[in-house]
Amino acid sequence: MQAFIAEVKTKSPFGYESSRSWDELFELALHFGDVISIHTDPRWGGSLDILEKARNKTHKLIMAKGIHSTDEEIEDCFKRGADISLVVGRVPKVHIGKCLIEPLTIDELIQLPSGVKAVWNARDLDTGLKKKDSFHDALSVWDGWICQASMIRGREDVIPEANAFIVGESLAEFCLNT
Repeated sequence: MQAFIAEVKTKSPFGYESSRSWDELFELALHFGDVISIHTDPRWGGSLDILEKARNKTHKLIMAKGIHSTDEEIEDCFKRGADISLVVGRVPKVHIGKCLIEPLTIDELIQLPSGVKAVWNARDLDTGLKKKDSFHDALSVWDGWICQASMIRGREDVIPEANAFIVGESLAEFCLNT
C-alpha cells in the first residue's frame, strides 16, 4: 500500500502561495495523510518552531521537509519532534535509517547506497520547473523504496510503482476531490 505524505506548504520560492492558512492545511493533512510533511525552510513557509507546533498537535508520523544541508539541521528536526527527515542532494551521516534522500539528478540517484529510501522530485529545485528526468526514468535505475514528489494534483497523477507520494501545492484539491 502506498503511503500518502500530506505536505503542509503555505508558499514556495517559485511563486506559489496557498489561499488556505497553515492551520487549514494542517487539518487536511491530519485527516487525510498517512504521514504529515512539515516544512522547516522559511522559503516554503516553514520553520523548526512550526515543526514543533505540528508535533504538539498529533501523534501521527511527521516528516521534516527541507534541504537540511547539515547533519546538525537533521538533529534539530528530530529534537523538535520529527519522525522522518527529508534530506536533499546528499547522504547524511546521522539518522540515515530515518531519512528520505532526495537526489537532484539521476546520476545522484544511481550513486545512493542501497537500502536508503529515495524521493524523486519532479520539480527542479533551482528553477521550479519540471525536471527532464521523470519518475519512470528514476524507476528504471532505482530498485529500492522510492517516493514520488511534486506535480501531483489528483489520484490519476500517482504512479502505482511508487512506495509513497507527497502532495503539497494541490493538497486541498487532492484531499477534497479524491
